[in-house]
Amino acid sequence: MGSSNTQQIKQLSDTYIMNTYGERKIALVKGSGTTVWDADGVEYLDFFSGISVNNLGHCHPAVVKAIQQQAATLVHVSNLYYIEPQARLAALLSEHCFAKKWFFCNSGAEANEAAIKLVRRYWHEKGEGKSGIVTMEGSFHGRTIVTVTATGQEKYRRGFEPLAPGFTYVPFDDIKALENAIGESTGGIMLEPIQGEGGVIVPSPDYLEKVRALCDRHGILLVFDEVQTGLGRTGKLFAYEHSGVTPDIITLAKSLGGGVPIGATGATEEVAQSLVPGSHASTFGGNPLATAAAEAYLKALLEEDVLDKAAGLGDLLMSKLSEVAASHSSVKEVRGTGLMVGVELDFPAAEIVQRFLEERIIVGSAGQHVLRLYPALVVAEDDIERVVETFDRLLKEREDG
Repeated sequence: MGSSNTQQIKQLSDTYIMNTYGERKIALVKGSGTTVWDADGVEYLDFFSGISVNNLGHCHPAVVKAIQQQAATLVHVSNLYYIEPQARLAALLSEHCFAKKWFFCNSGAEANEAAIKLVRRYWHEKGEGKSGIVTMEGSFHGRTIVTVTATGQEKYRRGFEPLAPGFTYVPFDDIKALENAIGESTGGIMLEPIQGEGGVIVPSPDYLEKVRALCDRHGILLVFDEVQTGLGRTGKLFAYEHSGVTPDIITLAKSLGGGVPIGATGATEEVAQSLVPGSHASTFGGNPLATAAAEAYLKALLEEDVLDKAAGLGDLLMSKLSEVAASHSSVKEVRGTGLMVGVELDFPAAEIVQRFLEERIIVGSAGQHVLRLYPALVVAEDDIERVVETFDRLLKEREDG
């Protein structure tokens, strides 16, 4: 374990780190699979995966090996030179995705920023002033000034005005509102196939198909933010595969590096041509260490038969949660796809998140009332049983006062 205890780490953090995260209850120092340990040696079941980052669990052997070997070989050079693992990662992604050209960065916000720039650059290169982008209410696209403006939740934008111009918001899963928002200056529509931070909101089965049709009819680029939904979380490699709808641009991050920070923006050949030398860049983006980790993660995800199992485990989790919901009026809805699961409650989700932590289980929330369950894609059925049984018991205890 770490050399400091939780209280020592807390004191050091509170003294020297900006308070953007509030009080944190534990200090995690070690992880393996779906288990983590805090600085005091207490063991927890991780059912949140670092907000959908550790999709293959903590310290997956293939990722660890790749990081160790690359760290001993070459950590960083810059994109002024060709980078072998970066090229291999791009080729591997292209083999399994509609996107055939990639730009690598360091986070989901940067990936979305690049996507927004790409939309605007695309129309600029065509000599059209279609700089407007429509996003969805309840969406989350990042914390930079531009991506927080794109985010359709006022609480994230408050206090950071003036915001970036050119964004319009419409209700998610409302095709009529979206059509009404399209104007002559609209160049792109940007959305999450399933809203994560917005409450694990799954749209109607034909919604994405209708959005694609709108884009085709009006000559608009379609951007899918798959930072949270991508790379196995929904039981398929990419969430867009569930609908059969192909966007023009896709963004990835979160689990792509197996825990190492990396983001990626992918596009069709035609759209990608808009970015030329000097139009966009990143010093650290796609460096040898990050792309070696990402390549190892992606290979493991594809070769270890994880996706089909994750889909089945997601069905199991949803089914068992639905059984619990039927016995408790405080559960309003269970929803999700694959192992991206949300449970809407009629009381603050923070309350049950804290109670789970006391039971040595780490879960999350989305907004005020949604319990968010994002276990690793390799989670054991026994761990699913444990979480569901604990949830049922915690609800009973709450009802009994």
